Amino acid sequence: MDKKMMKNFCRIKSRQTMRTVGVTAIYAILITGCASIPAPTEQMAVSRTAVSNALSLNSNELAPIQLKSAMEKMDAAERAMTEKNHELARQLAEQAELDAKLAGTMSRSAKAQKAVDALQEDSRVLRQEIDRQAQ
Repeated sequence: MDKKMMKNFCRIKSRQTMRTVGVTAIYAILITGCASIPAPTEQMAVSRTAVSNALSLNSNELAPIQLKSAMEKMDAAERAMTEKNHELARQLAEQAELDAKLAGTMSRSAKAQKAVDALQEDSRVLRQEIDRQAQ
């Protein structure tokens, strides 16, 4: 091998080594960054409260699909916390909170609609009684 080829070979080998070191450094930074994500304890508490509130609003009867989704996501968030997958736990807890709030809103809406229906029926009956007495 002549000197020129040897220089080119060394230059190529040096670039490959630098690239490998760079990629390794990036992986190390990413791994360190992922490991430093704090546990989403506050979000978990907020989500648990939202699920409890939805349960207290009788959402299991008035919004069962949304409540079930919230409870399943909360369970998955708990498992992710146990596995120290804090980013996934935070995401699932946020989704559980939103599903629980939706279930609660749907329950309140259904209850309000039942009250409106009852008032309209009472009003109809009252009008009939007034009309009957007026004749």
